[in-house]
Amino acid sequence: MGESFEYAKVTAIVRREKLDAVEKRLIEEGGCGMTVTQVKGCGEWKDFFREDWLVTHMRIEIFTAAEDAERIARAIIETARTGEPGDGIVAVLPVRSLYRIRYGDAGVQNEL
Repeated sequence: MGESFEYAKVTAIVRREKLDAVEKRLIEEGGCGMTVTQVKGCGEWKDFFREDWLVTHMRIEIFTAAEDAERIARAIIETARTGEPGDGIVAVLPVRSLYRIRYGDAGVQNEL
């Protein structure tokens, strides 16, 4: 498969109203590709005034070079933080293998 690179996945769950600001900040940080999905759940903060208690947040997933992951996580935290319960979470996970579908088994060649 050629040369080996180290990758990470940054997953963040943030308030819906913070998504635009986080997106702009991530573009400023280097324009990394990202996937955004709407999610529902409850963690530290529950909306007791709703029947189902679930809160809608946005999940951001970013595959990046391992060396950039902490910087990206910090940018998300700084931008999405309100200091109130329900701000969300950020996780940085190692990625064992990463492939671009268009390359088949060739893997990713320093494109992130």
